[in-house]
Amino acid sequence: MQTNPYFCNGRKHRLPVCMKILIKNATLVNEGRMFPASVRIEDGKIARIVPVAEAAVLEREPADRTVDATGLYLLPGVIDDHVHFREPGLTHKADMESESRAAAAGGVTSVMDMPNVKPQTTDLEQLEAKFRLGAEKSRVNYSFFFGATNTNTDMLSRLDVRRVCGVKLFMGSSTGNMLVDGREALLRVFRESPVPVMTHCEDSALIAENQAEVCRQWGEDPPVAYHPAIRSAEACYRSTALAVELADRAGARLHVAHLTTARELELFRPEPLYDTGEGTLRKRLTAEACVAHLLFTDADYARLGTRIKCNPAVKTPVDRDALRRALSDGRIDVVATDHAPHLLAEKQGGCLRAASGMPMVQFSLVSMLRLVDEGVLSLPRLVELMCHAPARLFGVSQRGFLREGYWADLVLVRPNAPWELTSDRILSRCGWSPLEGMTFGWRVEQTYCNGHPVYADGRVDDEYRGEVLLFER
Repeated sequence: MQTNPYFCNGRKHRLPVCMKILIKNATLVNEGRMFPASVRIEDGKIARIVPVAEAAVLEREPADRTVDATGLYLLPGVIDDHVHFREPGLTHKADMESESRAAAAGGVTSVMDMPNVKPQTTDLEQLEAKFRLGAEKSRVNYSFFFGATNTNTDMLSRLDVRRVCGVKLFMGSSTGNMLVDGREALLRVFRESPVPVMTHCEDSALIAENQAEVCRQWGEDPPVAYHPAIRSAEACYRSTALAVELADRAGARLHVAHLTTARELELFRPEPLYDTGEGTLRKRLTAEACVAHLLFTDADYARLGTRIKCNPAVKTPVDRDALRRALSDGRIDVVATDHAPHLLAEKQGGCLRAASGMPMVQFSLVSMLRLVDEGVLSLPRLVELMCHAPARLFGVSQRGFLREGYWADLVLVRPNAPWELTSDRILSRCGWSPLEGMTFGWRVEQTYCNGHPVYADGRVDDEYRGEVLLFER
């Protein structure tokens, strides 16, 4: 296919000549509505959205590519606010190229990557190095969290709030020097951060006590079924309650990552994320649920073992069901993945030896669509949680919605198209998924990133590179 230069956000890409795209006869899901419409894309943005009954006007205009989306649903591209793409320093298991390809194949058009890599993203030089890697390698749009430590609070005022999505604050066990657990150090981060603070909340002192007791009974590497006894519900609640208390004192924007317990939900109000009249953010304290904690319970350790070992731990059916209810009542604001690939060799062992984390980004959307089919939530609510809410919460500029003038980050999905997940479908470098063998009823057909078909016909376009996310705060 012929290509020509294409400039976007000031940077040149080489894209296919077809820059005018017509997607016709789709069912759009956007801002609480589902309706048949056609969409015209020009120069990477949504130029027109027209009801199907009036679509003839669009079809009279020339297009380089026309997609008949009859029977398909058109959603905004998923914005995943919580991924670990492992670069730099951990590229034997994943990197920005491999995992962004997986994201594109799953309908994810924007990602926010975490700082616990090697070297850690805890100074401004390493942060800029990651932005350079994103520009070079990412197939989807990207931003990066800055990692807070006990000693780098002075750097927070120098963060580029236009490009940096947030500050990541580990309030539980972590690697290296990224554990911040003193009250004054935590308060400094909340007071000084000019961007949202995302917290990993587990009480490290209680985890240490629990670990000593479980190891006393079961040896130096207890079976993985005891992982939620070590990283307990109480350890999560204590830390999340502290985060909420300190954020309130500081007047900070707090976003708590991966809630796992029914009790933690009591700390968050069941109300809309934004003011429907003004369209502005109305909540200062928000919460994220991750796909794994919505799918699995501690009963699944017997079947899947360390494949579902993650931090915080997968917990009881009561906790999972409470999280599912909170998807629709306003206590959970965002659904993400905490995509954290490891090689299967690194997942061997028990509570202490096996690595924590699992790859989820390629199959997060179809997993949540499965919950739609099961009646757990509605399709418009899924779009709110995975597309609109991350854009609102972080202030993502011109993305997350199907609106004229916005960047054309879109995904076409087909319902009633059952398929089984087998290992040959997995694009993450680690080569496995805890979802293998599961049957899904929806299929991702095409993913558009900045108006470009980055995934279509079962293939990722490796010529394309995504754009840095920009934020309006």
